Amino acid sequence: MQHGFLVDIAVNNAGTNPHFGPLLTADEGLWDKIMETNVRGAFCLCRAVVPHMQAQGGGKILNVASIAGLRPSPAMGLYSISKAALIAMTQVLALELGPVNIQVNAIAPGVIKTRLSQALWQTPQIAESILTRLPLGRFGEPDDVAGLALYLVSPAADYISGAVFVVDGGLSLASLMG
Repeated sequence: MQHGFLVDIAVNNAGTNPHFGPLLTADEGLWDKIMETNVRGAFCLCRAVVPHMQAQGGGKILNVASIAGLRPSPAMGLYSISKAALIAMTQVLALELGPVNIQVNAIAPGVIKTRLSQALWQTPQIAESILTRLPLGRFGEPDDVAGLALYLVSPAADYISGAVFVVDGGLSLASLMG
């Protein structure tokens, strides 16, 4: 461990989804790429920063998952599996790291206008299908997630750990809208 290296906050925000289609049509290379980026990368960052956080008396880890990790999304099976694994890792680490004052939480965004979800919000047929089910009637913007992220890594959230916060404009409630 390097002396003088302080880490108060770690945010796992890397994500990829190069496969769009039925789960069993994805080849093993795509499986490996998605799991490597979405799960293993987060694991490696946590493993690297936790000793520093522990040495200084605590810290915050924030994982950016997805509503796809809570409810499978059509044609996004591998991505859903990887984000479900990230949510499980969040909860396991919250249990394991709580005693050393490290809080671990996750945000599960819906369709946010980023490069990762570009195919969803820029393809008219897909976008229209999603927008008709969105109670707020619009896709999210990065700033819609940023405020919650800032809160979760601030001292105001010192008693929150192992939680998953959905930021999806109500999309995950869409099945309740008759």
